[in-house]
Amino acid sequence: MTTAPMRTADLYPTRGATEVAVPRQDPVVWSEPGTAGPLDGSELDGFERDGFLAMEQLITPEEVLLYRGELEKLTTDPVIREDERSIVEPKSQEIRTVFEVHKISEIFAGLVRDPRLVDRARQILGSDVYVHQSRINVKPGFGASGFYWHSDFETWHAEDGLPNMRTVSVSIALTENFTTNGGLMIMPGSHRTFLGCAGATPEDNYKKSLQMQDAGIPSDEALTDFASEHGIKLFTGPAGSATWFDCNCMHGSGDNITPYPRSNVFIVFNSVENPAVEPFAAPVPRPEFLGARDFTPVR
Repeated sequence: MTTAPMRTADLYPTRGATEVAVPRQDPVVWSEPGTAGPLDGSELDGFERDGFLAMEQLITPEEVLLYRGELEKLTTDPVIREDERSIVEPKSQEIRTVFEVHKISEIFAGLVRDPRLVDRARQILGSDVYVHQSRINVKPGFGASGFYWHSDFETWHAEDGLPNMRTVSVSIALTENFTTNGGLMIMPGSHRTFLGCAGATPEDNYKKSLQMQDAGIPSDEALTDFASEHGIKLFTGPAGSATWFDCNCMHGSGDNITPYPRSNVFIVFNSVENPAVEPFAAPVPRPEFLGARDFTPVR
């Protein structure tokens, strides 16, 4: 276990009395131009510009079936349901998310070590990486609730203590993403502005926020300005497709009231050169299943 260093300078103030927009202080792509890796120059340029990269197929149809079967196994296991790492849907009381799946499941442990993921994360972040967070998300049809607009980095900075924007997420679709079943939405280019949210972090905020986020939510006015400037991109694609996106992208997803389920596996890679320190806007760090404090590189 690697312990967190002391807090460093706060480049991105948040959870204060007022909402504050701060220009990004960090690179988007950290590797030097021309660095060898699976992503070509045009893909890296697009990621730099938009904050995301969509891939039509990252894993094969056979792998989709493997991971979907493991998701079904975990979300129907009564022991997993009672684990604090499982979050239930407020209305249906069915599991909507299981965190730290790479530690719960050997199958998902293999996925986070897959070179198709790790090599891309290393290329974007310019260093070795570790898993800051992993989870499976389940959005069954007929009423599964969405995730409101937010920047992941705002939470990871405020409550987990990540100092810099040197973190990338990949969402891999295990079911088809239609325009109608609550898919991921991102505001392209929003990753270049950090929006520090107003309001202090409540004690044990994660217990409430994992079901319905409150602290760290931008104002309607700020979201309107962001959407007017950047627009909104909705991601669709077959099972096996994936979206890589920067930690500071403003993103969210709508409710799923269609008959078509939407499930995905979500992995967050952080640079080993950007380890978590003490939280910047919370009294104590969130539990390790939400924000890792072990910075051992993925091998």
